[in-house]
Amino acid sequence: MSRWEKAEHKLSLRERRYITDQLTKEKRSEELETMEEVFDKSTLMIVYRLLNSGALARIHGVVRAGKESRIYWAKGPDRKDVAVKIFLTSSAEFRKGMLTYIEGDPRFGRIRRDTRSLIYLWARKEYKNLSLCWKAKIKVPRPILVEGNVLLMQFIGRDGEPAPLLKETLLKDYQRFYGRLIDAISKLYTEANLVHGDLSEYNVMVSRKGPVLIDLSQAVHIEHPQASEFFLRDVTNVNRYFNRIVRLVPPEELLEKVKGEVGRNKPGRS
Repeated sequence: MSRWEKAEHKLSLRERRYITDQLTKEKRSEELETMEEVFDKSTLMIVYRLLNSGALARIHGVVRAGKESRIYWAKGPDRKDVAVKIFLTSSAEFRKGMLTYIEGDPRFGRIRRDTRSLIYLWARKEYKNLSLCWKAKIKVPRPILVEGNVLLMQFIGRDGEPAPLLKETLLKDYQRFYGRLIDAISKLYTEANLVHGDLSEYNVMVSRKGPVLIDLSQAVHIEHPQASEFFLRDVTNVNRYFNRIVRLVPPEELLEKVKGEVGRNKPGRS
């Protein structure tokens, strides 16, 4: 990095720090300072608008970090726990993968293909999918709001400790849990008209009330040209995890069943 580039970089950091100082005032914390080193200016502006508007009261630590996003434990205006999911706008590596789940979905028309626009659409898509699931009474985090690449939703867990993933849990009754998970997959198709598209033991949380489906940004409408393929893959992944532990439902049989239910109900597009 040249001397001029270093000077420009320092100026950019000072400008960013000034903006966040002015916006947050008394709402600063170590976690927010850490966020300044990770997220770009546009993302920080969204977070601080949410803080200053009262949509968020405080942001605590990271509870989950991946290549596509980070999830923070936060407090809402009523002091209830909130999950803040921030999609990384600098992560262009999964851009191609996104298009597979967006193109062909009848809910989306013309798509702007620059990275930031796709990330913003990805966040709105998860919010919409969560809303459809919540309306259909499928166990997912309750969506609160979405702005840009920042999604607020119900925190599944207690006191900043997220509920464990299926991958991390020894179940008391594997057959019962498997049955409830298959019911959730079926209801996702028949009631919310969605297919998860990336279901596995890594995006099912285990709560006291049973399985909770998470990470629904890639979920597609059942009219998506690859919906059946994604559905079979979801059930196959779940069956692979529960193999030799429970009595499994054949993926093709389940797909035929849910398609039959939708055909009888003749639902419109969501």
